[in-house]
Amino acid sequence: MNVNKAIIIGRLTRTPESRTTSSGQTVCSFSVATSRTWKDSSGAKQEKTDFHNIVTWGKLAELCQTYLVKGQMVFIEGRIETRSWEGPDGAKRNRTEIVAENLRFGPKPRGMVNESSSEETTVEAAPEEEINVEEVPF
Repeated sequence: MNVNKAIIIGRLTRTPESRTTSSGQTVCSFSVATSRTWKDSSGAKQEKTDFHNIVTWGKLAELCQTYLVKGQMVFIEGRIETRSWEGPDGAKRNRTEIVAENLRFGPKPRGMVNESSSEETTVEAAPEEEINVEEVPF
């Protein structure tokens, strides 16, 4: 049995960027920071922040582009993928990303005006990226 599952809760480090592929599919990418704190052996508080590259596709990508903003808390559930390509200089490049399959939008940062800013909203990627926007509780 194989399992590839990633779950993170963190804050967006930048506003999502979207584009359309040559086949007409929408793809949205953004980064999420997660932090953890602990006390080391001497009792001093330590903190580490990790940055995660997130990718969404289809209707889920369109919703992320519309409703997510830098600094917003988000819950992401998806799978880890590493893609490889050759750069313009001929060097091989790799990037590990979380492909989101389920999102829960947290409240927007202070100062952002939105009717649902204090509510959490869940959005899941349906099979073959078909999401009925009517069913999403905004």
